[in-house]
Amino acid sequence: MTLPESSTAGGGPVRLDGPWTHRDVAANGARFHIAEMGDGPLVLLLHGFPQFWWTWRHQLPALAEAGFRAVAMDLRGVGGSDRTPRGYDPANLALDITGVVRSLGEPDAALVGHDLGGYLAWTAAVMRPKLVRRLVVSSMPHPRRWRSAMLSDFSQSRAGSHVWGFQRPWLPERRLVADDAALVGELIRDWSGPRPTGDEKAVEVYRRAMLVPSTAHCSIEPYRWMVRSLARPDGIQFNRRMKRPVRVPTLHLHGSLDPVMRTRSAAGSGEYVEAPYRWRLFDGLGHFPHEEDPAAFTTELVNWLKDPEPDR
Repeated sequence: MTLPESSTAGGGPVRLDGPWTHRDVAANGARFHIAEMGDGPLVLLLHGFPQFWWTWRHQLPALAEAGFRAVAMDLRGVGGSDRTPRGYDPANLALDITGVVRSLGEPDAALVGHDLGGYLAWTAAVMRPKLVRRLVVSSMPHPRRWRSAMLSDFSQSRAGSHVWGFQRPWLPERRLVADDAALVGELIRDWSGPRPTGDEKAVEVYRRAMLVPSTAHCSIEPYRWMVRSLARPDGIQFNRRMKRPVRVPTLHLHGSLDPVMRTRSAAGSGEYVEAPYRWRLFDGLGHFPHEEDPAAFTTELVNWLKDPEPDR
């Protein structure tokens, strides 16, 4: 099956048209594509798997209207950003993020991360706390909680079976791009709750973006590191480093029907936060709350970002 050309209107499979502006910025030895809107305090939006910056298409204009400089970046190896041969460990990916903050000429940013983007947002808040003003994480526990749940909770290990499957060489990449990246559409539909993440055209956008050469491989590499490093010195050192508490106000968002990251796994991440921490569970939503119910998600996000003293 061939995807219709309409799914690539305007800027092709990655630089899609909209009220935002596309450009590239240099950071941490690589080039990163961003889409931005608005003026004000920086809010940097970080996508997860199997998506790219466009997952934040609902939040970009809402944040700009609320008085923020909203920027959605493509992570290393995805979308319009550089596909480097190395550098997909979370510490380096977090430095990509904080490097983009500096390249944008901002003193700090509120980081908003979903899925893998959330994992990296947690990491950046620990590694470069002076560059993170506030932290918002969706559908992802703190990295130490993630590690513990994947290793000791059979239900979570089964729910995250795709991560174990990614450890095989080459086959996962081939499966991701087979039949015009049909698996991407299946994952998005299977991981969503009763409300669809988007119509078929939206799914086609994600499928076409995955077909950009080397994207499938680069998308999988962070997950390979997360598992293969569990018993290696670099992974053990990273896990120890993440014991340092997060010291910025944190909003933790989660869908009650998330089949990939169980609520029990995500809940409790507040033990790693020594600052105001707010947990918000969206009833009836799955792994993509920002797309399944963008109005509810965006309202929660904007109200919290504008709150001068968020409660614990």
